[in-house]
Amino acid sequence: MKLHHVIEAQQFDLATLSRLFEVTQRMEQVVAQGGVGDFQNRVMAALFYEPSTRTRFSFEAAMQRLGGRVISTENASEFSSVAKGETLEDTIRIMNGYADVIVLRHHEMGAARRAAAVSRVPIINAGDGPGQHPTQALLDLYTIRKEIGAIDGLKIAMVGDLAQGRTVRSLAYLLSRYQGVKMYFVAPPLLRMKDDILNHLRERGVEFVEEPTMEAVLPEADVVYQTRIQRERFGDRLADYEKCRGIYVLTQESLRRMRSGAIIMHPLPRLDEISMEVDADPRAAYFRQAQNGLYVRMALLTLLLDGTTHPRQY
Repeated sequence: MKLHHVIEAQQFDLATLSRLFEVTQRMEQVVAQGGVGDFQNRVMAALFYEPSTRTRFSFEAAMQRLGGRVISTENASEFSSVAKGETLEDTIRIMNGYADVIVLRHHEMGAARRAAAVSRVPIINAGDGPGQHPTQALLDLYTIRKEIGAIDGLKIAMVGDLAQGRTVRSLAYLLSRYQGVKMYFVAPPLLRMKDDILNHLRERGVEFVEEPTMEAVLPEADVVYQTRIQRERFGDRLADYEKCRGIYVLTQESLRRMRSGAIIMHPLPRLDEISMEVDADPRAAYFRQAQNGLYVRMALLTLLLDGTTHPRQY
């Protein structure tokens, strides 16, 4: 598969995932050696309409570690011509004249697909509202494989805001590629996983269970993927937000219920859904997970900028 735009997790088949992760392993070595200068004449534009720390900085660091250059804006809704009424499509057309690849985060679902429709250069979806976040899912999958050693046959519990959580939506699509995976969706009724994902899993014959309580799945899960209840997705529905926040919190007591070989993941940022006391447990993988984002995004940029799934050797 030749990569051009990266819009959704469904683009990635097992062969492409395998190739991406091979390159990702090499990128870990590249970073340890101080980086390379292979893309010193290439420019990446980071166009962010929503706040970001990990995604934006890891993409910018990834491009710089590869020897490339970065132009960026962290609040494009306010500090770009969007404030004057310019459309996303026109902004992308303009950026095509400045950059070799565009990393886009937007508050509207489907924005990345709209951008790709008018862009000559690769568009990477860095999160489109409650839609998808494919590069987060790629680093999540890489983390699971790196921490546990395999993905086939695993039991993964996704906890929290599943209706509006773009990270869990994208990860569910990727996990459905593997054999014998079972998913536990733990959420309050207001935030249950949406039917498009559930129907996709049914079509692929993937086993899943919807469960309202976290305690019931902790002894079963190989991976506990915790997410925060996203205040920004509720708009003016403050009463609904208050009903959902604080329901699921991982604590020392939670750790005692978990398998010794299980891992805890979180796309971050966290609020109070993982107690600080959990950080010292070796099963807490979320900071290692964030670090893996640098390596995966370096690999992804390499594949896109080389225009092939067989990039140069390192």
